Amino acid sequence: MTVLHGLRVLDLSRVLAGPYCTALLADLGADVVKVEPPGGDDARHLGPFQKGESVYFAQLNRGKRSIVLDLKDPGDHALLLRLAEQADVFVENYRPGVARRLGIDHATLRAANPRLVYASISGFGQSGPMREYPAYDLIVQAMSGLMAGTGTPDGPPTRVGESVGDLVAGLFASWAINAALFDRERSGRGRYIDVAMLDSLVSLQVTAMSLLTATGRLPGRVGNRHPVSTPFDTYRTADGLVAVAVAGEAVFARFARMVGRPDMPSDPRFRDDAARARHIGQVREITERWSAGLTTDEALKAARAAGVPAAPIRDLAEAVDSEQIRGRGLVGEFDHPVLGRTPFLRQPARFGPDDAAAGTGTGTDTDTDSGTEAHGSSASSPALGEHADAVVGQWLRESRVGGRR
Repeated sequence: MTVLHGLRVLDLSRVLAGPYCTALLADLGADVVKVEPPGGDDARHLGPFQKGESVYFAQLNRGKRSIVLDLKDPGDHALLLRLAEQADVFVENYRPGVARRLGIDHATLRAANPRLVYASISGFGQSGPMREYPAYDLIVQAMSGLMAGTGTPDGPPTRVGESVGDLVAGLFASWAINAALFDRERSGRGRYIDVAMLDSLVSLQVTAMSLLTATGRLPGRVGNRHPVSTPFDTYRTADGLVAVAVAGEAVFARFARMVGRPDMPSDPRFRDDAARARHIGQVREITERWSAGLTTDEALKAARAAGVPAAPIRDLAEAVDSEQIRGRGLVGEFDHPVLGRTPFLRQPARFGPDDAAAGTGTGTDTDTDSGTEAHGSSASSPALGEHADAVVGQWLRESRVGGRR
């Protein structure tokens, strides 16, 4: 995919939030140069491993190039400053204050390159009383309210099963970088971006916030059900579980006919979402009286026929092997020199063709470039320092102070 072809990104981030941000940019064709300390990104030493290589690192750093710089070495520090003059984007996830002590803070770099878009990703942001506190995904999930709202009513607060604090911060950072690049096209100047993991998780909780605003109460831990709509949960079948999602009166009428209770919409107990929420136990009983007599496959077929949203419960292996995900091309592959053919999860946004270039006005194909172009999304992750000579030679040939045009 080439929508960011020609964009130069200096990536001084490590482990997850920053590298995920820059992986998304690399997926879109940006030339992402990973600047690593002599020991490499810590993620190179995090499992799982195959043949002594971190699969985690390889998948997260696909399509990037690597150089090694010791920023405490005057020569390496000077080289980084020269590279930053030629960059479009600079990403770091040091603890606040570290970049300034290293002499690579946004004020320093943007003084030499006013067009630079500089993004800082941290646990708690560049301001506030906790700005210098260390943060991990578990910590920000615990502090954000997300953990308190996750789990069953009779169970303890539960962490979401993926490191969403890091990933969402990386996602917001990549979004903000592209917004700043768009603004640069009009203003001619770059921007400074401050993204916090804690802020990112708090900002996701729109349903809980609407309830807090409207009622002064939070939904608490509600398991798999929706805090407002019902039936909107997982329900027992003869051989497992099925997820059923009903929101709105038209869908509820179809649901009622499906479960053999066409009278439900006219019953005051079930006439709208609010009423059904007050009688959630009775709604569940009616739903499981229907679902428990069917296998999961039978329940899904009945729901599809009725026009009621329903789904099986899949794990990741089942999800990526499903016809839908395979058909969407979400799982890519790259050739790694040690790991061999390695799968990875592509970024999910699909770009249609350039209709003008294609000579059509209504094309429906999507831009699913194979990644054969340089630095494309199907390129392998880099060996430590693999691209030092190539990057320095290429970038510094264009030595115009103030950034590339």
